[in-house]
Amino acid sequence: MSATELNADKSFAKTSGVKKTDQKIFAAIGYGALTIMALLCLLPFLLVVSSSLTSENRIITAGYQFIPTDFSVEAYSILFKYPTEMIQAYLVTIGVTIGGTLLGLFLTSMTSYALSRRDFKWRNGFSFFFFFTTLFSGGLVPWYLLIVNYLHMKDTVLALIVPLVLNVFYIIVMKSFLGGIPEAIVESAKIDGAGDFRIYAQLILPLSKPALATIGLFLALAYWNDWYNALLFVSDEKLMPLQYYLYKMLGNMDGMRKAMMGAGAVVTTAIPTESLKMAMTVVATGPILLAYPFVQRYFVQGLTIGAVKG
Repeated sequence: MSATELNADKSFAKTSGVKKTDQKIFAAIGYGALTIMALLCLLPFLLVVSSSLTSENRIITAGYQFIPTDFSVEAYSILFKYPTEMIQAYLVTIGVTIGGTLLGLFLTSMTSYALSRRDFKWRNGFSFFFFFTTLFSGGLVPWYLLIVNYLHMKDTVLALIVPLVLNVFYIIVMKSFLGGIPEAIVESAKIDGAGDFRIYAQLILPLSKPALATIGLFLALAYWNDWYNALLFVSDEKLMPLQYYLYKMLGNMDGMRKAMMGAGAVVTTAIPTESLKMAMTVVATGPILLAYPFVQRYFVQGLTIGAVKG
């Protein structure tokens, strides 16, 4: 080996060593920053759980604490005082979330697929129609009359599903993702004799898993946290979702406290209002948090929809 080649090898080894050192430093800084961010995201939830297990007196005197010093499950005992109603509300919410999410994904993906097809001659007109609804709406009163008087959905499960089933923003996101699928795939399927529904079911949907997972998570969160539609369209307690059930329970407790104060009674801390709010948060958010890990890998891919590739 000549002296030139030997010097070149030494220079390459030195450069490789510097690159590895830089990569280690970058990885250490990156992992450290991500760890700090994860802890910052975890701390509020830890505070909520701890406060839900703290007595009302302790919260009033010392404020919220990350570690409960006066342990109490009184808030959960009040929350689950009527377990049958709580379970019924859970079942309604779970059913509405699953059914609404699946139906929403089906309609959103099919609508986006039709709008992404360049051979669909009315796609510009329909796109304008969908976009127009994001700028103008009829208002609350026409919306209420449509659901109650014309569609006759009052006190039905459909009143909890239909209002959230389609979101124009999700259609736009899905349409941009489907626009990145090569047209050669669709054309080759047409040559083989496949129809539009078969192309949609066997080709488009499998290739759209990242977008479907992302939009599905957003839809599930919207259905799980919805209480406003139940307030407007549901009076039957058997159809009461979890969020609206907790909302009514908290409102009844606040009303009871105000009535006692108005009557001149001495209001004690027997009603754990603050800890009850935290317990409600834990009960309402716990199940949906368990569903996130199952869609996490698709969710990360879906966040890059529409990103510029280098």
